[in-house]
Amino acid sequence: MFVRFVFPGLFRYNGVIGAKISLRDRRMEDRMFVRRESLKQYVAWYPVTSLLIAVNVILVLLMEIAGSPNNSLTLLRFGAMFSVGEVEPEWWRYVTAIFLHAGWEHLLFNCFALYVFAAPLERMLGHVRYLAYYVLSGVIGNLVSNLLHFNDYIGVGASGAIYGVYAAYVFIALFRKDLLDESSRKIIKIIVIVGFVHSLVMFWRIDLWAHLGGFVGGFALMALIVLSIRARRR
Repeated sequence: MFVRFVFPGLFRYNGVIGAKISLRDRRMEDRMFVRRESLKQYVAWYPVTSLLIAVNVILVLLMEIAGSPNNSLTLLRFGAMFSVGEVEPEWWRYVTAIFLHAGWEHLLFNCFALYVFAAPLERMLGHVRYLAYYVLSGVIGNLVSNLLHFNDYIGVGASGAIYGVYAAYVFIALFRKDLLDESSRKIIKIIVIVGFVHSLVMFWRIDLWAHLGGFVGGFALMALIVLSIRARRR
């Protein structure tokens, strides 16, 4: 839910895939989106996802102290994306906006998605590759959003990156069906369809372009990852 706010005139002056992708297991455990780990196990098995969740929470807490995560000026000070007239956002906002959230509801929604759905992808891609994939999906989502917005807006949220995670599973479901059980494939299909329908219905407060950009970008990144692994194995 990459939240979008439109404020006209606010200004006058953000290892395991391949042909035989080097997966730790030949097939992921059935019902891979059911979290059975203890907190200690979760942090040990998914350290990057745990860190991402922690950073998201800490930043909302800091924004609460500095003002409010619902306040547009606070969001901008912490690195939110924006587009107002001829003013272009600094390059670093394409990254920082991924880790900011406009309030606790927004934060909890995205952290839940990270906790449940992102963790298995970390195991499949490996920690470093997964982190790069996540951040790049979010950046692509922000780039697409900025390119396709023709009105003034402020945008924050992890949704572009999270839709990149969904796209990775769609890619796997299409080209490596052996890595996903039937139940997980159905869950991904439902999540993606419901997510985009919700984005369309709630377009006035949800950034559809960031979702779409993160999804398409994530799908393309996943294809590049697979191709690079295949090339190294030849």
